[in-house]
Amino acid sequence: MNPHHSWLASANDHADFPLQNLPLGVFSPQGGRPRAGVAIGDSILDLEVLLATGLLQGEAATAALACEGGQLNGFFALGRQARVVLRERLTQLLAQGSDNVGVVRDCLHLASDCELHLPARVGDYTDFYVGIEHAKNVGKLFRPDNPLLPNYKYVPIGYHGRASTLRPSGTPVRRPKGQTMPAGHKEPNFGPCARLDFELELGIWIGPGNAMGEGIAIDRADEHVAGYCLLNDWSARDIQAWEYQPLGPFLSKSFITSLSPWVVTAEALEPFRCAQAPRPEGDPQPLPYLWDARDQKSGALDIELEVLLLTERMREQGLPAERIALSNTRSMYWTVAQLVTHHSVNGCQLQPGDLFGSGTLSGAQPGQHGSLLEITHGGKEALALASGESRRFLEDGDEVILRARCVAPGQVSIGFGECRGRIIAAA
Repeated sequence: MNPHHSWLASANDHADFPLQNLPLGVFSPQGGRPRAGVAIGDSILDLEVLLATGLLQGEAATAALACEGGQLNGFFALGRQARVVLRERLTQLLAQGSDNVGVVRDCLHLASDCELHLPARVGDYTDFYVGIEHAKNVGKLFRPDNPLLPNYKYVPIGYHGRASTLRPSGTPVRRPKGQTMPAGHKEPNFGPCARLDFELELGIWIGPGNAMGEGIAIDRADEHVAGYCLLNDWSARDIQAWEYQPLGPFLSKSFITSLSPWVVTAEALEPFRCAQAPRPEGDPQPLPYLWDARDQKSGALDIELEVLLLTERMREQGLPAERIALSNTRSMYWTVAQLVTHHSVNGCQLQPGDLFGSGTLSGAQPGQHGSLLEITHGGKEALALASGESRRFLEDGDEVILRARCVAPGQVSIGFGECRGRIIAAA
């Protein structure tokens, strides 16, 4: 058996889903109901059908059974051991030299023939603000002399978002309506958002969670992370500017949030963990409940993040989508473990299938900005596109595509699949 290659040819050298990834999700085959599956190459392995073959036994069978019903919440609740056992067995069944090729092949669906859904029922969604370059860039627009508020380097800042409008990649993004206060006006207007934006984020799926009143210690926080996805926190900047004081984002963020549908497990990302970037000289040491030496040594992730834009004119001219940003998760000021610990330290209950957004992840250099607000300096400088068009903010017909890639010496590269959303006119 060759554990590095699959007998499924499309999996070998696949941009996103080689044998080393095996992300989980929920899909519907043609004419079928939603069920759990695993992305492998250009196919989806049907866990329900595989379970019926008897090739999954013991803990692996228990893990697959927890995926039944078209939602992964029960699987997330089982924690790391269940993920590891199922992953090891699936690797055996899909690896080159497997004795069960014929049976497993009958459990595959061509991914292009399937519909993808949200992988879990999300009870609660929290959006953080851990991309420090984004925080500084946005802060400079509104507070040039004081871009970061004093609490930023002490507290992982976040707010409770709206779970009801989380949607899988490919769902149309209807331009929202709301109140705005145009410059020079004394009273607000009501109508479609004119400054629609994207935000490039990492999504974090919560595993077992904690009991109410019992926080999760920083040295155990990793045990409560089931996996990751891409997240686009669509933002109506003109609505946001009018509403965000004093309580923060509201209708400017809650109209839709797009997710890539595959859950890339924490285990698949192990080879791409890295040390947290040292804090700049003069920055405060995190309070003891947020500090763990092991987490600082290997609690960060090295994931390349990409944003592409495809306009209506590009489609008409047969042009490909144009990259407008290339960033990395290493710009996160706080680790994922620190987010989990801080969120629960007051006794807040985290539950299987809860979702975190990292906040916009921008780099420090031009070309690394994860929102148009930053790229265009608040709409003051238009972004020039190769098609001859320009953008200050998104227009109807524009499609934003997020991608992620993990690369490390000696490791097989894996990806997340795409997170897409195309703007349609306001109702």
